[in-house]
Amino acid sequence: MKRVVVTGLGALTPIGNDVATFWNSLVEGKSGAARITKFDPEKFKAQFACELKDFDVKDHFHVKEVRQYDAFSLYALYAVDEALRNGNIDLDSLNKNRIGVIWGSGNGGIQTFQNQMEEYFEGDGTPRFTPFFIPRILVDIAAGIISIKYGLRGVNFCPVSACATSNTALIEAFNYIRWGKADMIISGGSEAAINEAAMGGFSAAKALSTKNDAPETASRPFDTERDGFVMGEGAGAIILEEYEHAKRRGATIYGEIVGGGMAADAYHLTGTHPEGEGAVLGMQEALNEAGITPDQVDYINMHATSTPLGDKSELIAVERLFGTRHDLALSGTKSMTGHLLGAAGAIEGIATILALQHQIVPPTINTQTIEPEFADKYNFPLHKGASKEMTYAMSNTFGFGGHIASVLFKRFEE
Repeated sequence: MKRVVVTGLGALTPIGNDVATFWNSLVEGKSGAARITKFDPEKFKAQFACELKDFDVKDHFHVKEVRQYDAFSLYALYAVDEALRNGNIDLDSLNKNRIGVIWGSGNGGIQTFQNQMEEYFEGDGTPRFTPFFIPRILVDIAAGIISIKYGLRGVNFCPVSACATSNTALIEAFNYIRWGKADMIISGGSEAAINEAAMGGFSAAKALSTKNDAPETASRPFDTERDGFVMGEGAGAIILEEYEHAKRRGATIYGEIVGGGMAADAYHLTGTHPEGEGAVLGMQEALNEAGITPDQVDYINMHATSTPLGDKSELIAVERLFGTRHDLALSGTKSMTGHLLGAAGAIEGIATILALQHQIVPPTINTQTIEPEFADKYNFPLHKGASKEMTYAMSNTFGFGGHIASVLFKRFEE
């Protein structure tokens, strides 16, 4: 099997519109939550979210692109552009038949769908849909747009596994490269779902926090007072490359991906298994693929959405697989970014890669009282990043439908 390394990173998040700002905000424990500005949320139970800051697609894209593409696709293009730039990747000098795109989204063009249906029902019943309606809403279209922009003719598709989507995309990209079917794959995910439809739907499912009086502290993973997740938006791009290919072109290598595990809870439409059945299987599979034992993992970026049942089931799964380990660091970076749904794994993958590179564990913020059953069993860095020697780190994502996807990263060594 081929060795797979990370050679480009791009981030567009509620706490930073580039990788450097995103990382600094994570380490400093900055919250991205505030009252929603995209629409009037007054009548909604959850009136806040983690929106992008100081970012307007019209400032970064030609009017033609803004007309043709939904925001989730534009967010994807923005993150990919940064990943190519900071990776010093000249695609025109490479074999584009061997470069692919595996890009995910959970909701696709949900804003476009809402807008077009509102226009139809508020009109006289005459259908006046834009010819870009269908292409704008398709969840796979961002992958296609990226490949078209750069002329990439390798493998191209979009996995969809709800909030596990971009981890699923990373695992697929990892496999295609190590199987020798691609030299490089642009992977990741994007989401633009802070609108009435998504907020209303998740709220009806009782998934969202309603701490409207203090939104910046609402996302509090592992805390006994947690009451739901905070919606986020943005994109994360992670470029994976076959090691020898990267070495030949003198690439900057940020880290290495050494394992991926996918499984299912097979339990409930929206809830995780209370004993973490699928999570244990997914994490174990990632370890098996990397050929390491649980005691070798130094840090886990937890799925940790700040929901009452979800956080506890994940902690139970960790205890079942890793036992009690005071040296194992656990953190929930959604406390700062909010939950980026299908893009969560990409953003949290970047956080995990940078944690290994800088030897700093990003914290969980807002949390005051950790679940008593687990408080003394693990290392929970709170409020500020903490230095720690690390070689292996895992990133977990779970999705509605019982989808599990865990990715295992390694600090890069020649």
